[in-house]
Amino acid sequence: MSEELGLFPLPLVLLPAERIPLHVFEERYKDLIAQCLEEEREFGLVLVDDDGRREVGTRAKVVEVLERFADGRLNIVVEGGERFRLVDDTAGRSFDTALTDRVDDDEDPPPEAAASEALSLFRELRTLLESDVDDPDERPPLSFGLAARVDFGSSARQQLIESTSERRRLELMRRLLQRAVQKTRAERVRRDVAATNGRPPDIR
Repeated sequence: MSEELGLFPLPLVLLPAERIPLHVFEERYKDLIAQCLEEEREFGLVLVDDDGRREVGTRAKVVEVLERFADGRLNIVVEGGERFRLVDDTAGRSFDTALTDRVDDDEDPPPEAAASEALSLFRELRTLLESDVDDPDERPPLSFGLAARVDFGSSARQQLIESTSERRRLELMRRLLQRAVQKTRAERVRRDVAATNGRPPDIR
C-alpha cells in the first residue's frame, strides 16, 4: 500500500542505517522538519542532480537536533531507514510530497565468500590509507555498511539503493574496492619513488 511522504531532494544519497548531518535553511524544509519532529515522522531523502530527481530514495529519521537558530534554521542528524520508490507526486504542502512504495530486496542471498572478499578488500584499503574507521556493523546489509564508509560518489550510492539484490550490490562494492586498493597501492609506490629522487629504494 502506497504511503504519502514529505520529500527532501538533495544532491546526495542517504544509505540505510547511515547517519549524516543536514543544515536546514529553506522555509519549506523548515516546515517539513518541524512537522517530522512534532509528529515523530520520517521524511524521504531523494537524490536530485543534473539528471533530475531520481525515483528511488531513502526514508530518513531525525535522531538529533544539534542546533536551532533564531531564524528557524536547524542543524540536525538524520538516520537512513527503508528505501522507497516514488509512485506519484501529491500537493497541498509547502514542501514536496509524493505517494511512495517500499523497496524490498529479492530472495537472492550472496555467497558467503562474496561478503568475505568485500570485507577483506575494505580492511586492506583501510590499512593502506592508515584509517581508523571501524568495520560495518551487522544491522544493514554489508554492501550499505561498506559504502557508508568509503566515498565512491552519489552515482554508485544511487545504484546501491536502487538494487534489490545484495549479491549484485556486493559485486559492485568488490569492484569499487578493488580499484581503490590498486589505485592506492600505485600512488604509494609513486610517492616512495619520488622520496628517493626517482631511484627505487634499496632492499637490504
